[in-house]
Amino acid sequence: MTAKQLLLFDLDGTLIDSAGDLHHAINEMLTAVGRAPLTLPQVVGMIGNGVPTLVKRALAASPGDPVEHADAMARFDAAYDADPTTLTTIYPDVAETLDRLAAAGRVLAVCTNKHVDSARHILADLGLARHFGHLIGGDSLPFRKPDPRVLTDTLATLGIAPADAVMIGDSEVDAATAEAAGVDFILMTYGYHHGPVETIPARDRLDRFADLVPLLG
Repeated sequence: MTAKQLLLFDLDGTLIDSAGDLHHAINEMLTAVGRAPLTLPQVVGMIGNGVPTLVKRALAASPGDPVEHADAMARFDAAYDADPTTLTTIYPDVAETLDRLAAAGRVLAVCTNKHVDSARHILADLGLARHFGHLIGGDSLPFRKPDPRVLTDTLATLGIAPADAVMIGDSEVDAATAEAAGVDFILMTYGYHHGPVETIPARDRLDRFADLVPLLG
């Protein structure tokens, strides 16, 4: 792959394994509204498209008395934001690889559907914030992934052409966002995708984060 000026990274499932903390917050929310808790594999299967969709899926999977989505969201946010990194880990080789990519002159950004304050908190707690000069969260713009404007607006702001950027993510949502924006996509196969990795459109598919260095030159 030709060297790219801008590398746009998804967060959950790409840089960090956040399933444990998401699972904990979902069950805190469900318990608070009188619903039964879910297992970790159930919640992992629901991750993608942002927290509002995650909460909606969790409520659907644990039936009970009617609950306002806004109330469930508020309860989830309170539980998650209180402690979002106790059970969250950085995937192997992420910090070292980001150091090498930055040293090679790449511009690094995070593009996530998480609220920007939550993402900033997590990156700081895990020691990853120093790698990124740009952070686009789910509430940074009036739209979120898979809307391609998340990428095209960011590229326009930074003055970078789509051909000079690449999106690195783990899911169908990331792939769809990149494709619609005309940006190359690299799939990290270890993340939170919902179907076979072979069916997800990608310029390259990698099993290890460290493999980004030889691939991106």
